[in-house]
Amino acid sequence: MSLNTERDDSFPVINDYEEFLKKSKTHFENTFNKKVSTTMSIEEFSCIRTLGTGSFGRVMLVRHKGSGNYYAIKILDKSRIVKLRQIEHTLNEKKILQALRFPFIVYLEYSFMDSNYIYFAMPFVSGGEMFSLLRKSGKFEETQSKFYAAQVVLALEYMHYLDIIYRDLKPENILIDRFGYLKVTDLGFCKVISSRTWTLCGTPEYIAPEIILSKGYGMAVDWWSFGVLVYEMSAGFPPFYAKEPMKIYEKILSGKYRNAPSFGSDIKDLIKNLLQVDVTRRFGNLKNGVDDIKNHRWFNSINWMEILNREIKPPYVPSLKSSGDSSNFDQYREEPLKQSGTDRYAREFRDF
Repeated sequence: MSLNTERDDSFPVINDYEEFLKKSKTHFENTFNKKVSTTMSIEEFSCIRTLGTGSFGRVMLVRHKGSGNYYAIKILDKSRIVKLRQIEHTLNEKKILQALRFPFIVYLEYSFMDSNYIYFAMPFVSGGEMFSLLRKSGKFEETQSKFYAAQVVLALEYMHYLDIIYRDLKPENILIDRFGYLKVTDLGFCKVISSRTWTLCGTPEYIAPEIILSKGYGMAVDWWSFGVLVYEMSAGFPPFYAKEPMKIYEKILSGKYRNAPSFGSDIKDLIKNLLQVDVTRRFGNLKNGVDDIKNHRWFNSINWMEILNREIKPPYVPSLKSSGDSSNFDQYREEPLKQSGTDRYAREFRDF
């Protein structure tokens, strides 16, 4: 891999990774429970278009009228959050977003609310979803899969070091920035855990067996999902697939899948060690932790510090005409925001 001549300087160069992780842990613990909000309002932004939709609202590309800077604002409908009893869940997402600072994870720039909505403003990542690029490409060449996989390994290692479980790894939740590097996004299922948790959540094709079995689970579920991601990036389809979710779950619990014909022996071995139904045998969850993955022979060509510091020339750089170019995102039907009126949920969202 060749060196990158144009790198993002929004993150300082990291020379000592262990020291960086220790400082990150301190920063996270000091910031997680801080009540951080602003007096901003959506009126200070020009809403341009929808970038994505979800259960509680949508993500919109906006431009700040004062600075001219572009942001992706996640707009969450308070009434839906209350109806589906997701208040604590949403507050947790905000607290995690505001406390994370890592080259391959999105973070919170501003948060504010009005009578109808919660707003999370994040830097606009203009290259679009990995899902769209993968769909367009069919599958990635192994060097491209490896380049992306290395960044995901570092993002998960960072989150796990902070005791955060991610639980929603999939191509739709990975964005590509203007330089061709990744940003893991949508931290709605993230949770700080000390040992195990029991919530059934995730995307069917990516869910680990222990989540399906409701046995209680830990960080190892993210390494299962990572195995699915490596497979899908390199094959163009996931290892466990069926039309009905229950059929998918049956296949996952069996742990049986077929390798794609294009897979070499190294990627087969890595995936086999990640897609272990028995968590005591799964890479990432053994005595050596993430080092079993980072030191695997499939990653022999990877210089982890060069990846971390974004010094490698990416295999793909998105075509962009301007900093606000959103052409790499799918089109969505636009809906007007509700006009502010009486805040019926002031008490429920007082901790925001």
